Amino acid sequence: MASGPFKKILIANRGEIALRIICACKDLGIPTVAVYSEADRNSLPVRFADQAICIGPAKSARSYLDIPSIISAAEITNVDAIHPGYGFLSENANFADVCRESGIKFIGPKPEVIAAMGIKERARAIMKDYGVPILPGSDGVLSSPEEAVETANRIGYPVILKASAGGGGRGMRVANSAEEVPHLLMQAQQEAGAAFSSADVYLEKFIGAPRHIEFQVLADEHGNVEILGERECSIQRRHQKLLEESPSPVLRAEVRERVSETLRQAIRAIGYSNAGTVEFLMDEKGDLYFIEVNARIQVEHPVTEAVTGIDLVKAQIRIAAGETLPEILGGPVVRSGHAIECRINAENPDTFTPSPGRITGLNLPGGVGIRVDTHAFQDGVIPPYYDSLVAKLIAHGKDRSEAIARMKRALDLFVVEGIHTSIPLHKRILNDPDFVEGNFDTNFIKRWF
Repeated sequence: MASGPFKKILIANRGEIALRIICACKDLGIPTVAVYSEADRNSLPVRFADQAICIGPAKSARSYLDIPSIISAAEITNVDAIHPGYGFLSENANFADVCRESGIKFIGPKPEVIAAMGIKERARAIMKDYGVPILPGSDGVLSSPEEAVETANRIGYPVILKASAGGGGRGMRVANSAEEVPHLLMQAQQEAGAAFSSADVYLEKFIGAPRHIEFQVLADEHGNVEILGERECSIQRRHQKLLEESPSPVLRAEVRERVSETLRQAIRAIGYSNAGTVEFLMDEKGDLYFIEVNARIQVEHPVTEAVTGIDLVKAQIRIAAGETLPEILGGPVVRSGHAIECRINAENPDTFTPSPGRITGLNLPGGVGIRVDTHAFQDGVIPPYYDSLVAKLIAHGKDRSEAIARMKRALDLFVVEGIHTSIPLHKRILNDPDFVEGNFDTNFIKRWF
């Protein structure tokens, strides 16, 4: 008999996040069901969940993205909640709605809120209405090349064209003159249509060397909202994050407090619930501008857990069960120290070429202030069908210097044999003088490659 808020939870995901959710459920005394593709038959989530059901072949479209198969697995195993993790169906409003229609609690925001936040230009308009700072840009989706040129001329170059339903850098083009706009608009629309089944594109002012800052949100279903501080996510390549830390080494306290209070009001007003992340760009003056809302748990959530002591996945589950944030948090949120996360990916550290395969040797680091979230194991296989994440390495210290020192120590002790990993790249980042000084932006990695 489960002692937690749900009798059984199905995890509609794979890899390290599936194992992370299993751990949270074990802490709460809740039995779990893992779903898996044929490629993941021997994975750790399958081994450690209370039940496991194969939902299809390796290809995601026929397994982890197959809503009927996942709902069937949930009904067969008699679960009363589904946790989607991140990626796959985590921000799919239709999936959340199907869960609701099936009488299964979706551990995340309501379908209507996911849908609103998933359309970037709509989310941008909503945030603007509630006073969250946004970049100058078009009023919604662009209807013609002429409107795009007129808007770009008004706000000044360079400008960026963005897919409204986009993510991961796809459907984005930077224009430096009026002559470039029509052609780049067509390119962005074509790429957006192919990638997201929506050719809608909007336009905003382009910041050439921004920092990427995001705020962690927790909101219950009773109107209580907490902003758990920010994460610095500027170390990235082609819009894919490589290293994250909290707090940001450059965000001014007054900006943090002002944006947090504005976000608290906006999140409450739109009826958001569960965990989420609000992403911003920071310009050279240190001002923040809204980009998007990620209506799910983030890959980099452990850095916030390290500095707050709050288990965000357990909080997600308890919020979905109807508990209030005061019950869950037990008092004011206190942030302590500094945390850094390195994403250890199965890829060549010089070329970023994927490196799937069998892990023939593995040593996971430990010691004071070190956490490793991973689904990797000796003789385990990193399949070629999914993202290349092998592990997340988190270091926490009393300040940024100690966190860096502990991360460098942990990277030296981290051994993965049989495949290439990004460990050498992270060592290079941690030893870079500009990184150590906190002097970097989203172009940091681009300087090397």
